[in-house]
Amino acid sequence: MNGNRQLHLNAFLLGAGHHGAAWRRRGSPLEQLGEIGYYERLAQSAERGLFDAVFFADGQSAGDVGAGPRWFLEPLTALAAMARATENIGLISTVSATFYSPFHAARMLASLDHISAGRIGANVVTSMFDAEARNHGLEAMPGHAQRYGRAAEFIEVALGLWDSWADDALVRDRAGFYADPALVRPLHHEGDHFRVEGPLNVPRGPQGRPVLFQAGASGAGRDLAARYAEGIYAVAYDLPSAQAYYADMKQRIAAAGRNPQKVAIMPGLVTYVGSTAAEARAKQDRTDALLPTGESLTQLGTFVQQDCTGWELDAPVPSLPPAAEFTGPQGRYATILRIIETERPTVRQLLGRLAAGGGHCTMVGTPEQIADQMELWFRSGGADGFNLMPPLLPDSLDEFVDDVIPVLQRRGLFRTRYTASTLRGHLGLDRPAAGAPP
Repeated sequence: MNGNRQLHLNAFLLGAGHHGAAWRRRGSPLEQLGEIGYYERLAQSAERGLFDAVFFADGQSAGDVGAGPRWFLEPLTALAAMARATENIGLISTVSATFYSPFHAARMLASLDHISAGRIGANVVTSMFDAEARNHGLEAMPGHAQRYGRAAEFIEVALGLWDSWADDALVRDRAGFYADPALVRPLHHEGDHFRVEGPLNVPRGPQGRPVLFQAGASGAGRDLAARYAEGIYAVAYDLPSAQAYYADMKQRIAAAGRNPQKVAIMPGLVTYVGSTAAEARAKQDRTDALLPTGESLTQLGTFVQQDCTGWELDAPVPSLPPAAEFTGPQGRYATILRIIETERPTVRQLLGRLAAGGGHCTMVGTPEQIADQMELWFRSGGADGFNLMPPLLPDSLDEFVDDVIPVLQRRGLFRTRYTASTLRGHLGLDRPAAGAPP
């Protein structure tokens, strides 16, 4: 393993925090969620911590508005303002290949790359829910194969559009051409899902192409990520599951003819930091106690397919059938079984674990203890870095920046200053030549 490797870190920003009850606590930023200054300050905190990027997920439906805030500002719009409030940190948003057209998405992302001086990335997703489809003129989501076929074509078209201007196409000759017509080329794309003439109406950006992220989980999703992703967001509850995903993705990337060392795999990470382990656990317990137990037990019942409303909150979780006997969705159920086996939680603690990050890894302890676990994952083939999911914003992000980052820096695991000004530079990626393969 290269001894010079260092962790990659993104800060995943979501409302008042990733814990489902974060907005309920006294002093939460609930009233600020529609104010761009709030997100600018979060990005500045992450930049103070020298993170590679901040990341916004996005959805195309309102969801259960009574359960708490999920979406507010449209993220690409917000990133334009956040770019002006920061200098070095990368800026990433989810983009749906199912609901966006590639020309529209490529134009917005190229514009943002210019606005940010080369700090934009996009997490390309296929979206999931019928409620989203109904907001875009569809009765239901297209089938799995159709969505992934469209996503691959979407990416190919976007790449072609970003490359439709040569790097030296802009002549800016006031007595002659603004741009050399021979260096601005139409795309002439006609495929199964899109017909796009091109060229893009935005010259090539500072990075050449915005950085592409994906979060492949299914077989088709993993194959798509292996072909195109320059960074991968992963879901892993524990180190063995992280190692299995990491090894599989690195093999798929190599099989696709790409360099696995150039694609950072970043599992989600929820952290509770305290000066002692007991203080960190107490912080987690106080947050879990804010959950409305009736709603949470009902939601748990949907995950395990049984009535949980009578379960005693401070007693151990009742016995559940093994995964082989479970007939519902396997992914979340398998994670619940792993949490129970590993942590032996009470029902209340299990509800809290599921409310903060779901199946993502949760680390609770002192800065040194959290750094120990992060280093173990990093050096044991489980992660190239992490997509930090602060359970409470802004508190959990600031605690990580102020307390955990210095420990990682002292161990040589994380940068002590920015040595690049673009997101590609932070990730150790070259600027691709126009027409180069993904």
